[in-house]
Amino acid sequence: MSSVVVVGAQWGDEAKGKVVDLLAQQADVVVRYAGGSNAGHTVMVDDVVLKLHLTPSGILNPHTYCIISSGVVVDPSVLCTEIEELHQQQISTAKLVISGNAHVVLPYHRELDRLEEERKGTGKIGTTMQGVGPAYADKARRCGIRMGELVDRKVLRKRIDAVLADKNFLIEKLYGGQPLDGDVIFEEYAAYGDTLRPFVNDAGRIVSQAAQDGKRIIFEGAQGTMLDIDYGTYPFVTSSHPVAGGACLGTGVGPHALGVILGVAKSYTTRVGAGAFPTEQENRLGELIRERGQEYGTTTGRARRVGWLDMVALRYAVRVNGMDALALTLLDVLSTVPDLKVCVAYRCNGQRLTELPADPEVFEQVEPEYEEFAGWDQEISDIRDFDALPANAQRYVRRVEELCGVPIAIVSIGKRRSETLIRRPELIGLA
Repeated sequence: MSSVVVVGAQWGDEAKGKVVDLLAQQADVVVRYAGGSNAGHTVMVDDVVLKLHLTPSGILNPHTYCIISSGVVVDPSVLCTEIEELHQQQISTAKLVISGNAHVVLPYHRELDRLEEERKGTGKIGTTMQGVGPAYADKARRCGIRMGELVDRKVLRKRIDAVLADKNFLIEKLYGGQPLDGDVIFEEYAAYGDTLRPFVNDAGRIVSQAAQDGKRIIFEGAQGTMLDIDYGTYPFVTSSHPVAGGACLGTGVGPHALGVILGVAKSYTTRVGAGAFPTEQENRLGELIRERGQEYGTTTGRARRVGWLDMVALRYAVRVNGMDALALTLLDVLSTVPDLKVCVAYRCNGQRLTELPADPEVFEQVEPEYEEFAGWDQEISDIRDFDALPANAQRYVRRVEELCGVPIAIVSIGKRRSETLIRRPELIGLA
């Protein structure tokens, strides 16, 4: 059975959690390969609603190994809370594995994240202030603390003592904040280490062996292509690699193990935080779509920015990920919207642009060129066959398929697992 990389094709929040949960029902391993607790994945099956930040979205399948890889930065407080909530819902974590090489988010990371955003004022990035960026920065500076050290009390004490003096210097002298107490941090995080110790293992070996044995692996991305540290709309990006190639970097498997690259895109576009957003609708229409789609962050609760589907950005995502197919989500949100638009090109200084500008300054100035579509005045979440959708909904999907250049294998028409139309099962290993 082919493995699948599930990658966000926009600025995150594309409903990847639902897609991963669907594919995980026939998977042996689900491995989260990047990001931290700044990512929120919502899974809804019958009456069960899970809002996950670190736990892979395959956790509802008790037969599937769910792995948090070395490419993830782990906030132990968030993960311990998630595990407790899963147990309260009688969901097993017996097959949850955390890489010992995954870096840990500590209180000083969150504090530095907050202070840096406050210092920037109107120029802030718009992070979730979960400490993810500073944790990745420490990873690059070679002074981070990893999960294998968190679960060893003696080593943890030494590592905190070695790092905290520098962090407190920054907090006090650069930002004017209050220093953190190493004893308090140690006691809290040593307790987290005690809780998480049974889950820590050599995740890279487990994933590599599964690939070697021909097991079906779902590589779960976080955030989206347009937030990638190298390929996103820099500097308004995350600190990791959400793109498909990040699955190799984050898990330790070679490219041959990746199999199918499945992009996930909403039927419209959303963005959280600062940065250019050519198709943004700061009007009543944007508010309508936001409310219908419940476009509020799983992690922060803040309202997402809303706009029309941007095919220039989506084609870029198809290219940099090497996508084989696309899952188009939240089509139901557009029901009853009378007139729809899709951005097919940009205009800037009299020029028509069909490719994403490499220059951020140009991207800030572009104006969208739209193609218009008639909407459909019918709720569609109870439909179970693509050909039974309203003609205008089918027309919209097929045109998006033409414009992005890859087949749309999945169409999501609601939050529940059952509210999903599989158009091309053979492309994603479900035939």
